Amino acid sequence: MDNITCPNCYNQFPATPHSATHSCKFCKANISVEKSETVPKGPLQIRWTTRLFGSNSLCSTPDQKPKYTKCSTSRHQPKKAVLCGVSYTKKKYKLKGTVNDVTRMKSLLVDRFCFPENAIRVLTEEQSDPSFIPTKKNIQKALSWLVEDCKSGDSLVFYFSGHGLRQPDFSNDEIDGYDETICPSDFMTAGMIFDNDINTTIVKPLKKDVKLHAIVDACHSGTILDLEHVYNHKEKKWDNNKPPSGASKSTNGGLAISLSACADDQMAADTSAFTGKEMTGVLTFLLVQMITENPHITYGDLLNKINEKIVLANKKGFLNVQLLKKLFRRNLPQECQLSSSKIFDVNKEEFKL
Repeated sequence: MDNITCPNCYNQFPATPHSATHSCKFCKANISVEKSETVPKGPLQIRWTTRLFGSNSLCSTPDQKPKYTKCSTSRHQPKKAVLCGVSYTKKKYKLKGTVNDVTRMKSLLVDRFCFPENAIRVLTEEQSDPSFIPTKKNIQKALSWLVEDCKSGDSLVFYFSGHGLRQPDFSNDEIDGYDETICPSDFMTAGMIFDNDINTTIVKPLKKDVKLHAIVDACHSGTILDLEHVYNHKEKKWDNNKPPSGASKSTNGGLAISLSACADDQMAADTSAFTGKEMTGVLTFLLVQMITENPHITYGDLLNKINEKIVLANKKGFLNVQLLKKLFRRNLPQECQLSSSKIFDVNKEEFKL
């Protein structure tokens, strides 16, 4: 049975045979469907052309009579998000909790911060639409979409759950001598996405009064956006992270804030310790939990509470820190990191997406 991609929330669901109209089981939008043939490089396939209609459609007003309408892709959305969960299916380095992480993050955005579902792009390997598989090309396209036509007052979110790596820096842009990267599903063939590229794509275009949050649940992710200020939560001060080369990593007047699972030289855990059965990233689970329990939490309290929970879990042996110590012959505790394009008072500023 063919699947339909809902143009309102971008989730997929099976098409009802011999029916021209459908209701999305996720956002309940009413959709009309037309079949059209395409000729790909291989067997003939069916492409579904979907349209929203009725009062659930964002493309019509409530007082209009239900009618078939095309969903406008040009309508400006003041809240947009890209959520990537990479499982590396059938690989020996497979991750089991990334799709769960994306589900948690999407629920947080929709239920707590009122993000419209049609303004959230989800990329996981479970998607049947090839354009929503978290390949390098698709992630890069999604990041470009996230910031395009951004306007004053916009709130943007980039979320990534997957593997992160480090590579030697040859451009003198990194204080520690290493570039940080995220790994798409095809990184072994297409390559990783470097912090320099992420900064160029979603940090530099941010206009005045546009706010971007990046939440990255991956190893070696501390400065994954190359932001110029890193908060030292132990000394309660901002450290300078500007490139030694003098290269500009700033925005175009907007604000970029990053919450990362760990420092650049640390590893992040994927565990079932907090849920009892299903796997989840430590940062993702604790972030959602802390915000749900403390709706008006500040950035400083959020950072402190997450790291306190991680320390407690390490003491109980939940996060395999002893194994990491043995492998790397040094102490590598996971500590959530906060970085920003501008300095602000973390103890007064409320965490808002």
